[in-house]
Amino acid sequence: MANPWRSLLFRTFSRFPNQSSRISSFHRQVQHQNLQRSCLLSSLLSQNAFLYTDLELKSQNNIKRNFSSESAALEHKDQEHTLLVEIFSKSNDPNEIKAELESKNLSLNRDTVISVLRCLDGNPDVARTFFAWISGAESGKLTSKSCNLMLGILGRKEYSKEFWELVEVMKKKGYGVSKNTFIKVSESFSGEGLVSDSEMLMEIYSSSIPAEDSLERVCSRVCKIIREDEWGDGVKMKLEDMGVEFSGDLVTMVLDKLGVYPMKALKFFKWVKEQPSFKHDTRVYNAMAVALGREDCIEDFWGIANETRDAGCKMEMATYVEVSARFFKRKMMKDAVDLYEFMMSSGSDNPPVQDCLFLLRKIATGNNPDMTLFSRVLRVFTESGNVLTKSLYDGVLKSLTGAGKLGEREKILKAMEEYGLVANSAVHGEVILRFCKERKFDEACEYLDKLESSGDDSDSTIWATLIRGHCLAGEIDEASSWFKRMIERKGVLDVGFAFEVLMRGFCEKNRENDAFKFLVNMVNEKQLHPSYTTYKLLTKKLLAKGCLKEATNLLGLMRSHGFAPLIDPFIKYVAKSGSADDAMSVLKEVKVKQLPTISVFLRMFEAFFKAGRNDLAHDFLSKTPRGIRGHPDVLNLFYSKRPREATATAAAAAVS
Repeated sequence: MANPWRSLLFRTFSRFPNQSSRISSFHRQVQHQNLQRSCLLSSLLSQNAFLYTDLELKSQNNIKRNFSSESAALEHKDQEHTLLVEIFSKSNDPNEIKAELESKNLSLNRDTVISVLRCLDGNPDVARTFFAWISGAESGKLTSKSCNLMLGILGRKEYSKEFWELVEVMKKKGYGVSKNTFIKVSESFSGEGLVSDSEMLMEIYSSSIPAEDSLERVCSRVCKIIREDEWGDGVKMKLEDMGVEFSGDLVTMVLDKLGVYPMKALKFFKWVKEQPSFKHDTRVYNAMAVALGREDCIEDFWGIANETRDAGCKMEMATYVEVSARFFKRKMMKDAVDLYEFMMSSGSDNPPVQDCLFLLRKIATGNNPDMTLFSRVLRVFTESGNVLTKSLYDGVLKSLTGAGKLGEREKILKAMEEYGLVANSAVHGEVILRFCKERKFDEACEYLDKLESSGDDSDSTIWATLIRGHCLAGEIDEASSWFKRMIERKGVLDVGFAFEVLMRGFCEKNRENDAFKFLVNMVNEKQLHPSYTTYKLLTKKLLAKGCLKEATNLLGLMRSHGFAPLIDPFIKYVAKSGSADDAMSVLKEVKVKQLPTISVFLRMFEAFFKAGRNDLAHDFLSKTPRGIRGHPDVLNLFYSKRPREATATAAAAAVS
């Protein structure tokens, strides 16, 4: 008998050649607006990658929520649906469509078909192209639900012929018209005056139970027979007497409902496989795998997993997520690793990177960490083309810290190094920082000593991390001691970053004066040359605390180290809170040869005026050298600020 889907495909394509030319730009705009509104909801039903969390996995819905990379997953599916719609909008040529799908690495499953059809509810032309393609190339992806969605799209006057053709195809597949589709299409037919079509639809719907209800009832009867008796010839005879033609939908539903009786489900699975009119598909294999994915059926689970692959089917991501979550909950770590390896070797739809991290963290924080399993995960991960990064190591380290097992870090690091992790200063620094956060300062220092003895402490950032860790813990004096020890061991040439970290630590604890004293001491005793950013940091912090004298002294040190004068913070501070004498003391420290440039004096005058301290501007003017007081730019400034009095004052000052 001819394939009904193939016949439908031929008729559908023959009726709308070159349909893409009929889709106007306005239609396309409406299409994308509809997609943005509807795909967000419908994509929630699609399969997607899941991210593991450390939360307790309580139910299947919780599992999916916890393991989902929520916003990223939604965005990914929205983009995928948009691409699919664009592909089917551009062409109805099967070869072109296939090439486009392959070039963009897009695959279709039953949930994706349903989601895209929901998105295309307001775009019947594109929906027809899409459904025709699925009917011909991917007919196994069509279900009663997807067919009913297409009926809802075709349920209008201009597509009534195609509507009834699809109804006939569905009858041959054993699918009926669902209640929602009946209501939607009835309203459409009535509104367009299609009286005969409305009556025919009513007759079809009234004469039979909707497909979904029918499947549910048959499923319940099948499950009841299987549950009530031990599997044997009696059960088989009852099933045969039902006269049911088992479909993929029905078998999948039965296996789902028999989940609490996994061995009975397996016997039914094997029995129905022997029926000449039935062949297991991906859905059936996955439903069986979910039912068997438990400790007391583990051998049978792996048998089905291998059978699935041998049959050319694949374990779906939803199955992997649900079963692996069950393994984690029951502490079946070996099977969880086996399942991860099984999925990673499938060649497509590999678990996300977060799954690797989740496994590593679970193994590392177990009562007796199995490093063989740990290494297996690393091997599988890297052999699939992935690279071990610091973020993965940090994730494991975080879990070790939370579990109070930071002592396991060395064998964890060693295992990860064997598979390509580069243990650089950032990696070592993360260990030291976590020790300090736990206030395990002795362990942090011991770790640094080991690095030093092995020659791995050459990067000063490791020392800086130890100092930062002490500062974060409030141990500023201890951090200062470690900085001095750093100078003793490494000299003063490569300690600038660590010194700035220490200065920040002082300031964060409101110990700016102590920071100033320590800096002066290091400069005088150890000939340390702080960086410009360190000087700038401490200068601002001192001025914020009103320590003008100390901050001014830093100007002299900066000049001695060849840095340009840092004048802006001082002008701002003096203009707001200082005196004319303060202004003169600051400018003496920034002098070039004998005097600062005239521009520096002008900026100070302007800052006083801007702060509304005109009297102090005049006071400061009186203290400046005669060459400054008589400078034309200074006279012009005072004239502009006080047109009458300022000119006389400035002129008198210039003569005196």
